[in-house]
Amino acid sequence: MGSIGYADFERVDIRVGTVVGAEPNVRARKPAYVLTVDFGPAIGIKKTSAQLTVHYTPESLVGRQVAAVVNFPPKQIGPLMSEVLVLGFPDAEGAVVLVGVDKPVPNGGKLF
Repeated sequence: MGSIGYADFERVDIRVGTVVGAEPNVRARKPAYVLTVDFGPAIGIKKTSAQLTVHYTPESLVGRQVAAVVNFPPKQIGPLMSEVLVLGFPDAEGAVVLVGVDKPVPNGGKLF
């Protein structure tokens, strides 16, 4: 993997938000949830589809703070227009484990 400059990193807008809604994405090709995430007043509430069904239930996601890229262009995923990319790492079997914060922070906070 090649090196990037700090300016390249700054172009990726990673923010924290709180999941305010989660439900199965019944039209996704792979098991996924539709997440509704509150990124605070400057960014607002955004929706995304996330393949998190191995480690999380919808109930366990609501109220959880997550990190997401908020400046990718929207992407059509089935009938849903995904507006952000929630971030996670694969576990040993490849299932997604969310990136989060270990203490509450204001919604919309930027990763730096």
